[in-house]
This record gives sequence, C-alpha cells and structure tokens, in this order.
Amino acid sequence: MIEARSVDAFLERLDRGPLLADGAMGTMLYARGVPFDEGFDALNVAHPEVVRGVHTEYLAAGAELIETNTFGANRFKLSLHNLEDQVGAINRAGAAVAAAAREAAAAGRTVWIAGSIGPIGRPLAPLGGTKPAEVRAAFAEQAAALAEGGVDLLIFETFSDLRELAEGVAAARAATGLPIIAQMTFTHEGKTLLGHAPAEIVARLEELGAHVIGANCSVGSQGILEVMEQMVLTSRAPLSAMPNAGFPSYVDGRIIYFSTPAYMADYARRMVELGVTIVGGCCGTTPAHIAAMREVLATIDAPPSRRLITMPAVPASAPAAPTGPTALAGRLGIERGFTVSVEVAPPRGTQEGPELEACRLLGRAGVDAINVPDNPMARLRMSPWAMCLRIQTEAHLDTILHFTTRDRNLVRVQSDLLALHALGIRNVLVLRGDPPQLGDYPTATAVSDVKPSGLIRLIKEFNQGRDLAGNDLGQPTGFLVGAALNMGARDLDRELRALERKLRAGADFLCTMPIYDPETLDRVLDRTGPLPVPLLVGVLPLHGLRHAEFLHNEVPGMTIPASLRAALRDAKDARELGLRLAAELMAEIRRRAQGAYLIPSFGRYDRVLHLVESLRKDEAAPQMGL
Repeated sequence: MIEARSVDAFLERLDRGPLLADGAMGTMLYARGVPFDEGFDALNVAHPEVVRGVHTEYLAAGAELIETNTFGANRFKLSLHNLEDQVGAINRAGAAVAAAAREAAAAGRTVWIAGSIGPIGRPLAPLGGTKPAEVRAAFAEQAAALAEGGVDLLIFETFSDLRELAEGVAAARAATGLPIIAQMTFTHEGKTLLGHAPAEIVARLEELGAHVIGANCSVGSQGILEVMEQMVLTSRAPLSAMPNAGFPSYVDGRIIYFSTPAYMADYARRMVELGVTIVGGCCGTTPAHIAAMREVLATIDAPPSRRLITMPAVPASAPAAPTGPTALAGRLGIERGFTVSVEVAPPRGTQEGPELEACRLLGRAGVDAINVPDNPMARLRMSPWAMCLRIQTEAHLDTILHFTTRDRNLVRVQSDLLALHALGIRNVLVLRGDPPQLGDYPTATAVSDVKPSGLIRLIKEFNQGRDLAGNDLGQPTGFLVGAALNMGARDLDRELRALERKLRAGADFLCTMPIYDPETLDRVLDRTGPLPVPLLVGVLPLHGLRHAEFLHNEVPGMTIPASLRAALRDAKDARELGLRLAAELMAEIRRRAQGAYLIPSFGRYDRVLHLVESLRKDEAAPQMGL
C-alpha cells in the first residue's frame, strides 16, 4: 500500500470554505483539433504540451483543483487503442503534466491535483461479462500509477453504476490511502441510469470511506442542483458538484454546449449556498465558465422551490382502432379551423400514469390531436406506437406520432411504417431524433440511413403504393406527414434551406419548436412568404425564471428572449406571468398560423388545459352573442 498523503490537509482545506475545481478536459482538447475517437489520455505522453496548455488556462481562470487527463486511462479503455500495457506510463505522465503546469502557473497559491478515474466502459456481471474482481484490479492499477505520479487526491467521476464505483473506491482505498472524491452521473429523474437514488449513493459511499461525494456530467446545472438538494439531507461527507454546460448539440460538424458562463456561475453560487463544498464543471465547460464561477463564489442566494403536479389516471374501454382518413387531415385540409395539438409523452414504464386521463380532459376541452414523442432526449420510454394506439382507442383522439430517423435502418423504417398503418396510426411527424449521447444509453448507436426530407419522400412513395425500391405494396398507404421547423434556430438560413427540402419532398403540415414572441414567427414568415402547408406553432408555457434559464442555457435548439427572462425575473408571480404570456402568444398565433402545438412541462397538463379552454371559449364568444 502506498503511503497516505494529503488526507488531513485536504479535509482541512474543505473546512475553510468552497473550493473551485476546473472544467472539461475533453472539450478543450476537442477545441484544439483532437478528434473524439482519438485516445485523449495518450496525449500525456505523445503531446504533453497540449494537455499542459489546458491546465494552464484553468489555473489562470482561478481553479484551485485541476484534474489529470486520465479519465479513460484504465486497461479496458486503453485496450481500444492497443495501449493496455501503458496504463502506468500514461497515468504517471498525466500527473507529471499537471504538476508542471501547477509549478509554472500557480506560484504563490495552493493548487490540488486530482487524479481523474472514469468508468471502464463495460457493464459488470450479471448485466455484462466483466467480473467485479477484474474491475477492482483495473482501478487499483490506475490509482496506484496516479499516486506514484504524485497526485494529491483521486476523483472518480461520471459513474452510472454504483456497484462499479464501489469497486473503484474500495480499490483506491486499498492501493493508495489518498483522499477520494466519488461522483456519479444522474438522469432527469434525479437517479442514475441504473436507478440509484442520491440517498442510497451517499449511504454506500460513506460506508466505503469516500471523503467527498457528489455528482458530475448528467443533465446540466439545474439537474445537478436538484441532486445536491437530496444529497445534502443525508450526507455527512463534503459534497462536490460538476455539471455539464447544458445538453450538447451537433452544429456544423461540431459538438456545442450552450450554457453560458454567467448561467453556470449563478448555479455554482446556489450550490455553495446549499452547502456544496467543491464546485466546477464537466463536459462543455471552459476556462471562461470557471472564471465566472470564481467571481461569484462569495455570493449566496436562496434557490427557488420546485413543485410538479400531475393528474390521476382513470381506466377506460377500448373501441376498435380507426381505419379511414384521419380527423386531423380533414381539420387541416378542409375545415381550416384553428387546430390545437398537445404533446403527451409516453410513460417510462409499462403502465400509464396521468397520460390517458389528461388526453380525455384535453379532448373534452377542444384539443384536435395529441403529439406523442419518440424517446425525447434519447431517454427510455414506452414505445410511442403503444401510446398512440391507447389514445386513439381509449381517449378517442387523433394522434401525431413522432417518427425519428435515429433508430432505424432503411429496411426497418419501411417495415415500421407498414405496421403503423395497419394499426391505424396515420399522422406522423418526421424528426431526426435526439442523439443517443444525450440520453440514458450514451454508448448506444444511432442509425440514420435517411435524413428527414428523405423519409418524407419515402412516405409519399408509400402513399403512391410503392416502397423505396419501387416494389408494389398492394395498396397505397394514407399517411399525413408533418415536418419540424425551428424558428428560433441560431442559423436560420440553414434551417430554412432544410425547410425547402422538406416541402419539396411533400410535407403536409409543419410543427415548430416553441417560440416565445410573435416577432419570431413574423421574422420567419417574412423570409418564407405564405407557406404552402398548414403551420402549427409550438407554445411551451414557462413556469418561471428558473425554467426559462434552463431551457435557454441547457436545451439545444431552445432560445428564450432576454426581455422575457428579465420580465420573469421581475415578476411577483412568475408562474402566472408565464401562463399569461403563453395565452397572449396563442392569440397572436391565431392571426398568423393555422394552429398551435402546445408542449407541457413537468407533466403539468392543467396549464395547457387552461390555455385550450380559454382559446375555445374566445372562439365561441361571437356565436353566443357575447
């Protein structure tokens, strides 16, 4: 066992107040031109000057703790690059590079070097074939090499399996005696991918002797704060929080994160006030984010409260599925009334909760169709097919199935379309789908044989009775095909070029991502002129400033105007203001478009129900002589 170092000194430092860690290493190396499929860890040996430059920037930004570039430097991950026999050399070099940067750039102040250790990248038995003993040996090997290289502590990060992290902590305790930070990554529900809750994690890691417990990566600043609010209730150990800079987006061949330095700094302040001791950043964070955190660490405000409301489910009978033309097709093509659709996501298990009852209430209020998304944010949910069928047969409402290009090759796309048509699911909204890296299974493979405009064209071939190869289907299908439009896209020219391709392919209607002011709609319509197909404009009622900031900073494709965020900040009742602004926006949309696509947040169907009831009441008022 290597001699224990720094434990008392490190814990004494944490007792004196919050400690600022650095941000992303991979993001910075990627920005320097190193591709993601190249082994970042090997740069410690091959190009140490590149890694040292990243450390130097974080030290200049004010970081008091920097992590070595060794996240994937275990024998399992290094074997992907035929470097499994270089575990010791690569980890020792990573420690040496960080130490050199500290010596040159941090004169006169104390800086801690944390040896970074990530998961092995394989599921443990019984889910996978890797035995716990093999995992523990790999972590012990890496921890020992980092300790030999001179790190001050070890940081285990981005773990989703508590069993794997437990093996790592136990191995490090046996091999080194260094201080240990143990962090897990969480989903939107505040649990890990394998279902571990914060309280369970705290109890297990304290039992194993982790000196600091926390969360990193995950779903951005807001999600990490919510996890910290749970951990602080039970943890006796200091806590650490290192969120991503929001959700990543793939733009022009580059992976981009949109959380601003000011946004992340504000959440770092909230975490410190809550009682978190170590704050920093993970994927997407840069020295600019860390510098902003440095400036606000002394500022403390009370975090806003959270409240989610849902409705109970009610059983219903199941009449036969529809076989004729869809009601939505008639509504959009002939009646030309103002169409309203509402998004209702499938449940995360095998049983519906409030979803079906919400659909019944929405239908009675005057909703024309229910949009059913397909694993939004690439997170596991019930198949949208099942949800659509239940809604059509039990709630007696038309549905719009979100059909993504993400999960199917060309054969499966066509097979699934035939199945949907046979089930009576005829309205489809074609989408690319969120990349798997955002969701529960980041190592899952995306399959995209066709792009959205190509899928629209393929479906139109089905409506002519032919598959893509020209084979006769026996009879034509009767799909109504929608396409997506992001009116708030940062690159609007590119978005409108994609829209042209979708319209040429034969899209029958358009659904937009949420907008928050009529000027956004006018700006697009001024560019396009009158659209040749019906337009359903997205409306997402905001719950307050925190909700708006989360969407603007952490969700790709979402832009909330600064003026609206300022109004929410100053409002006495931000929730009421968000609902009122949504109602006013819908009134403006009625004068400019053929319908609205309402998107509730947090299962709050009551808020969109109120909007629909108010809309239909206003429509009926002239006929009633009011």
